[in-house]
Amino acid sequence: MKALELRSHGLDFDLVMSEHAMPEPTSNELLVAIEYVALNHLDAKMARDGFSQWEYPHILGLDAVGTVIQAGKGVFPKAGTRVLFNANLAQKGMLKEFAVVPNHAVSELPADISPEVAVILPNAGMAALLAIEKLKLQEGDSLAINSAQGAVSHFAIQYAKQKGAQVFAFAQKEHHKRLRKLGADFAFDCESENVCDQIKREIGPEGFDCILNTSGGDSFVTDLEHLRFCGRIACLNGFSEIPQELLFEKSPNIGVVSIGGAWLANNLCAQQHLCFMGQKLLADVKSGQIKVPDIELIEFNAQAVKDTLSCLLTASCQKRPVIKIEHV
Repeated sequence: MKALELRSHGLDFDLVMSEHAMPEPTSNELLVAIEYVALNHLDAKMARDGFSQWEYPHILGLDAVGTVIQAGKGVFPKAGTRVLFNANLAQKGMLKEFAVVPNHAVSELPADISPEVAVILPNAGMAALLAIEKLKLQEGDSLAINSAQGAVSHFAIQYAKQKGAQVFAFAQKEHHKRLRKLGADFAFDCESENVCDQIKREIGPEGFDCILNTSGGDSFVTDLEHLRFCGRIACLNGFSEIPQELLFEKSPNIGVVSIGGAWLANNLCAQQHLCFMGQKLLADVKSGQIKVPDIELIEFNAQAVKDTLSCLLTASCQKRPVIKIEHV
């Protein structure tokens, strides 16, 4: 089978197409013919920076849709079922023609949702669901989302509105119209010099009830300054050291969101929770409760994927990139 390998980490994205032996499933595993793989900012970031548990050459790609072609006796879903899943972060990824995946972590795809749309749901959609869960949003809460132009924010805005929250989105001006259509009550220009004054005008001096920090690093500390006392903040990408004075001034409830943690911790319940979240996302898209981002189909070759990874790092991807893997 064909697989697209990353020979080393770094900004040059050293990718090459190679031949691999067909994988063989063990009990409770499924052999899946991969059809679509969605690439996220996380894929690009880890391709650039590497990961301690990877061995090279490595295969990228965490979100995939494919059709089960082999399942053990008594194992569900059965052969012929199209499934959606988020792959193990520590193992080889899904930019390949076939893969074995644990049966307890896949979600069956409804026939009326196209696979190229469904494949963009896991990483971003599940992170949004976990963030909303950790923030314990209640009706009337004020929620600020930084870097709100991203895929996680796309889903988080919609789920926050379902909870009755008031959503404040921070992004470049060109994204404001789209963010308001998703339900954001306010859209702030994150590049504006007087953004702090705008915040105080809208919510007063106390700060936000909840904040979703998507960028991590120093931005987490900046966001913390805008949180009310004992407010709730969720982080997707880690954070820098918090000044002790600020920590005691805000006394925040901090939640860290990690989809890959289900695999890294080898936690079966958390892995099954991925399946349940996948089912919820699919049901919400099917019912029209959740709108999905626009997608762009990308060819399954080294140059096209390399260009896509570069685009993801510069935040210039207006559509979610989906790699189509054709089986000849």
